Amino acid sequence: MAKSENDQDDDYKARSVALRLLARREHSRLELTRKLLQRQLSKAVIETVLDDYQEQDWLSDERFAEAYARQRIEAGYGLLRITGELSQRGVSENADALQAMSSQDWCDQAVRLRRKRFGLLDLRGQLEERLRQMRFLQRRGFTQEQINAALDAVEPA
Repeated sequence: MAKSENDQDDDYKARSVALRLLARREHSRLELTRKLLQRQLSKAVIETVLDDYQEQDWLSDERFAEAYARQRIEAGYGLLRITGELSQRGVSENADALQAMSSQDWCDQAVRLRRKRFGLLDLRGQLEERLRQMRFLQRRGFTQEQINAALDAVEPA
């Protein structure tokens, strides 16, 4: 009898913790699994709870991917970085927000980020500064094509 009480306690704890976490922000299934495992809950209980929450549409990897991608785009990150971060969080499909952006949109995003961070000075003959800005944009997850477009952009005189 003590075993079934413990199972019920674990189920209740998993449900309440998962619901509290989802009330704060969207989570991927993998994120919730990791957070519940840190609380010493059994894998079977966690899977049951998360399956129930997915059926009730309280947990959705697609919704998480959309919210996460929009937030990271607004923060000035590129496609490579965002898809890598989504992959680390267990979301393999691309979010609609990422697919809606064209190659030109990503170039414009890189130019806006460079303008905000460094200004749009002409970098011809300034190899060290050009490399520094290139490394920054690479860390932000932009492709070489997008980085080149950003580095070639200059403020009109």
